[in-house]
Amino acid sequence: MQNQPLRHLFLLLALAWAGVIYHFSSQPGTDTPLLFPFQDKLYHAIVFAILGFLGMGTMKADTHGYQAWQVRMITALVILYAILDEFHQRFVPGRTADVFDVMADVTGGLLGIWLMYTLVKIINRRSQTAL
Repeated sequence: MQNQPLRHLFLLLALAWAGVIYHFSSQPGTDTPLLFPFQDKLYHAIVFAILGFLGMGTMKADTHGYQAWQVRMITALVILYAILDEFHQRFVPGRTADVFDVMADVTGGLLGIWLMYTLVKIINRRSQTAL
């Protein structure tokens, strides 16, 4: 189980990370050489995996881990932010909105959510067996 100060820290970090995403999405597009195919999609996935992970950290887990409604809520917020991020980029010079970027964002967000979900489940299981 996570304590309240830790959840508040996760909230601050999640909001700050959302701000970082917004900041970089606001930068005009540039033509940078790709090192490998779909490099940008990997970056999208990593950035939103961090957001999903931090978002789940804001939720209070019980002794069995997170509840389904908590996972659904953070998933919905990640999806909404991914869509809004791409919509916002339509208005930035040299940037475009791309449904495949949203898909990469959501995939990464789900990975981050799953990582935190699994980590909390493992920690809770170990703390229960230690008793």
